[in-house]
Amino acid sequence: MRHIIISRATLVLPDEIRQSPLYLSDGRIAGTRPPRNAWELDLDDYLIFPGLINSHDHLYLNSVPPLPQTRPFPNSYAWIGAFQSHFADPEVTAAVGVASDRRCHHGGLKNVLGGATTVVHHDPWHASLDDRAFPVRLLRSFGWAHSLGLGLRMQPAVGLPPYGPPVVESFVATPADWPWIIHLAEGTDDLAAAELSRLEALGCVANNTVLVHGVGLTEANVDLVIQRGAGVIWCPTSNLAILGRTLDPRRLFDAGRLALGSDSRLTGARDLLEELRVAAAHSDLTPRELLRLVTADACRVLRVPTVGGLQVGQYADLLLLRDRGGDPYRQLLDTSCSELFAVVRDGTPVIADREFADWFAACGLETARVKLDGRSKLLAGMRRDVVDLEPGLELVTCHE
Repeated sequence: MRHIIISRATLVLPDEIRQSPLYLSDGRIAGTRPPRNAWELDLDDYLIFPGLINSHDHLYLNSVPPLPQTRPFPNSYAWIGAFQSHFADPEVTAAVGVASDRRCHHGGLKNVLGGATTVVHHDPWHASLDDRAFPVRLLRSFGWAHSLGLGLRMQPAVGLPPYGPPVVESFVATPADWPWIIHLAEGTDDLAAAELSRLEALGCVANNTVLVHGVGLTEANVDLVIQRGAGVIWCPTSNLAILGRTLDPRRLFDAGRLALGSDSRLTGARDLLEELRVAAAHSDLTPRELLRLVTADACRVLRVPTVGGLQVGQYADLLLLRDRGGDPYRQLLDTSCSELFAVVRDGTPVIADREFADWFAACGLETARVKLDGRSKLLAGMRRDVVDLEPGLELVTCHE
């Protein structure tokens, strides 16, 4: 279906809430009414949000069991060291033994079920990520290194991706108009607090530098990040799980230099919706401000203007909620993945409640009947071999 008119819905953006028609054409937001043959969809009593941006995930790792721990680690390097013995656990061995393409697709499925239509994958590129049927849109124009402490000096256990390219080599090779992303200051000790100064000494702190975690950043470090126009990706669930602490996001948020990521389930939240709730519980950011972190502010930090909004020319990536009354921003924050009525990418539904069957049909999509946390859904483009990797998701047989 090339042209769609959505009428009577309430459009919810970080800077405004409005009721107006939404025109979709060839998978993008259109500025004028589509042709007379456009398919029309009446969404009275629905809220429409832009598709969310998950600014940090390791797609391979979402089915690997977390490391049991009794106390916080001082930094991520200590956690990585402790994790090596975790591979003796038969469940971990089985999880990392699953083919990489299945694990990648599972990571994409996890994200789209939770409303994230664009994801930044922080690991070496895998051929399966080029699959045209991959569940989410992936950031492609960026450079990255794993961290200052690892690079190519250490290699992970079998079944996990390598730690990535050398820091300086990667930074120099990244075009200045692309983001360059690195784990940094992921800790609460002196080692973490010193990392930004080390990165600065290497000449790798610029306006395209994006730091993931930043728990150990000092006030002077935050000054430097803001001064340079760099960015930080905040992953509070992962920080709290590993380190017992996360950063105070207020100054970075006010400067427009902050985005939100869920990391993977190895250390982080179930999905980006849950990550938003954790972020709310551990900051003074309002529901409206939190929406900015996963839409407009992520666009700016990641330099990807084609997603994260409902402006003309942007991709038609949407979230649909039934309007329950009250603050729309609060409604999104209180929503779980099964309560999303539809997740739409490029103007076509990926997963939706069964009442949207006509939309799938109008787009020529084959669907599978599934249950997500017990709620009936239709899911398009699903690889059936990843269903068993996703907790709460099950195929519905014809007789059910």
